[in-house]
Amino acid sequence: MALLDIQNLVVEFQTASGSFRAVDGVSLHVDEREVLAIVGESGSGKSVSMLAVMGLLPWTAKVTADRMSFGGRDLLKLGPAERRKIVGKDMSMIFQEPMASLNPCFTVGFQIEEVLRFHMGMDKTQRRARAIELLKQVGIPEPAERLNSFPHQMSGGQCQRVMIAIAIACNPKLLIADEPTTALDVTIQKQILDLLVSLQAKYGMGLIMITHNMGVVAETADRVIVQYKGRKMEEADVLSLFESPKSNYTRALLSALPDNAVGNRLPTVSDMLFEPAPQDVSTTGASA
Repeated sequence: MALLDIQNLVVEFQTASGSFRAVDGVSLHVDEREVLAIVGESGSGKSVSMLAVMGLLPWTAKVTADRMSFGGRDLLKLGPAERRKIVGKDMSMIFQEPMASLNPCFTVGFQIEEVLRFHMGMDKTQRRARAIELLKQVGIPEPAERLNSFPHQMSGGQCQRVMIAIAIACNPKLLIADEPTTALDVTIQKQILDLLVSLQAKYGMGLIMITHNMGVVAETADRVIVQYKGRKMEEADVLSLFESPKSNYTRALLSALPDNAVGNRLPTVSDMLFEPAPQDVSTTGASA
């Protein structure tokens, strides 16, 4: 049984000009200990899909699905209180902008300990010890002293590590990483990716990596889903996707990699042939 199983997910937002469909019939699954990458350009519905799973979309969003189960439990039938017991504990998310996600009014220690208090029921001494252990795990130097730091006193890379510490605090079964290396320099990006992969292997988590970076996909993923305009274009294991992509849109993404530049330039849109309408294309053995 899949850890996360979603069939025909649709997310719509009501706007002044009518209904806007941000996610249109996406189906996916993630198994235990599997790394799934969801790729596509900005606006393709990657983050919205996962925020819908987490139950973190605003009230203006209408979320429907034929099935949305996590660990055998139907997420669509859970009330807000039951959903909160799962989100942040068994299912966690690392958000795209750590400086915007961390509360500037509280120390990083308080923000880590709050998760432990709510989900694990730890006392003050236990929370502090666990928070120090987590900061040490994610590579923050002098973790005991750093507990008293505010987000603005830390670098972007350190704040991202704090976000990871919060996300793994309760040893989740599924970790969703939404563009975890955005706005970080190349060296720090590599460190963060290596950290996520090592934590996933250590704890046996399912990991969903949301990204537009095909290099990240090649280095981390077992399986890949390509999205475009809210729809799934292709699903394949990572080797098959790079060696023989089935969708023209996937081929266009791969053509835009610097290594595939023609002469001294990257391909332009006019170089790429797009399909007239998005289609769900899967390789043999991939989940529709």
